[in-house]
Amino acid sequence: MDRTALVTGGASGLGAASAERLRQDGLSVLTLDLSADADLQADVSDPAAVAAAVADAVGRLGRLDVLVNSAGVVGPNKPLWEVEDDEWARTFSVNVLGTFHLCRAVVPGMVEQGWGRIVNLASIAGKEGNPNLSAYSASKAAVIGLTKSLGKELATTGVLVNAIAPAVIETPMNATNTPEVLAYMTSLVPMRRMGRAEEVAELVGWLASDRVTFSTGAVYDISGGRATY
Repeated sequence: MDRTALVTGGASGLGAASAERLRQDGLSVLTLDLSADADLQADVSDPAAVAAAVADAVGRLGRLDVLVNSAGVVGPNKPLWEVEDDEWARTFSVNVLGTFHLCRAVVPGMVEQGWGRIVNLASIAGKEGNPNLSAYSASKAAVIGLTKSLGKELATTGVLVNAIAPAVIETPMNATNTPEVLAYMTSLVPMRRMGRAEEVAELVGWLASDRVTFSTGAVYDISGGRATY
């Protein structure tokens, strides 16, 4: 059977690399992004837009076997006590609510067909925290919690849900960080370099495949040695 996939944030960065990797594995892939370069345009923080986009994707592909939640924002880069309410809320609306909206929209169909793979892009920041990125760190911790919970809920359905926690990766999103922040985050990586999007995409490809059969609710580090647990 030819598998199908929907990749959010698929117009650039980790999403684009993941979409390309899945295509190399023979999947029919649609990308979802705010960018006009994506196959589908939608704001993942808007539940109605997400529901319509998923319905469109199913209409085009016939079914959805794989969901990769890669859409995300860095959010405010400042001490927590200087973060404005709207900055905090926007970070969570994309990183957490976006993941929730997509999972909620695709899970019933995956359960009905008895097979599915959901890969959520979290971050090492969600496990260890990055100073001056409290909203981002907290939102990615929430993605990890969501993944663990949903993985357990679906454990006997044939639908597996896992997360990836990258350290700093060379992407357009990280390019919005200051040079000082990037230098600090890179200094924490024992390999002393940023990761590459295609390296993360290799892990996405495995987690989206038939090759993973006994892993759900897990968090896979890809951090050049930074992860401590």
